[in-house]
Amino acid sequence: MPERHPWGELFARVTRVLTRARARQRITGPRRLLGRTATTLLCLLAGFMVVLGGLNARGTDLRPSRNTDLVSLVQAQARRNTELADQVTELRREVDRLTQQGNGGDDDRADALARQSELAGIGPVRGPAVSVTLDDAPESVAADGVDQDLLVIHQQDIQAVVNLLWQAGAEAMTIQGQRVISTTGIKCVGNTVVLHGIPYAPPYVIKAIGDRDRLQRGLAESEFVTVFQRYVDAYGLVYETGFEAEADFPAYHGSLELRYARSVGGRETGTPGNR
Repeated sequence: MPERHPWGELFARVTRVLTRARARQRITGPRRLLGRTATTLLCLLAGFMVVLGGLNARGTDLRPSRNTDLVSLVQAQARRNTELADQVTELRREVDRLTQQGNGGDDDRADALARQSELAGIGPVRGPAVSVTLDDAPESVAADGVDQDLLVIHQQDIQAVVNLLWQAGAEAMTIQGQRVISTTGIKCVGNTVVLHGIPYAPPYVIKAIGDRDRLQRGLAESEFVTVFQRYVDAYGLVYETGFEAEADFPAYHGSLELRYARSVGGRETGTPGNR
């Protein structure tokens, strides 16, 4: 048998590989063409949708985050409410000034108006004040079998303290630095308390100007405080009292419009007070 030359054997191997490759290409060629065509069409469609979305968006986000930052929204609305309350106060002052001018500078009427404003809690007040601080139980407290709602401060807790202070002879009051008047409503929304349209988170600080001994005695002798102290001892809720020899309470800022109240005769007139 004649001896094969190495180059001849190498050439034969290359020929077999090329033959197999051409045969494989004849089988898969139509499939590759179809795949390339489909890929091109998908890319064109995706590009068209991107361009169309950009035109419709006009610079805005068509897919805003679904996890909206509720805290930021609440804070923004609270700032807006504060600004509107300040505007209402300025307008009310302007009305009072124009009214006084219309009365020809009558000092007696001006003094009477000032006294009524003081009684209504509209004007600023200074004097000795007792403070009460309420706060939720720490998150680390594990209260098995206890309703979690009992471990946080609610509107009824704040309202109870406010009523006790009024009953003990408070002359003026603030909650979170906001003046409390006869039409003030305390509302619980989620884990915050809304006062005059502005939400506040704990701790809640209630201050009242008046006789120190009477105010503190009215709190200490109340059934509410006695029960609340049990939760303070058991679960870490916060109930603290303090005293300021000279406290400055701001004037009331906000609307004086009354809603949904009924007079003694039954005719609707406005919102009843909390005192």
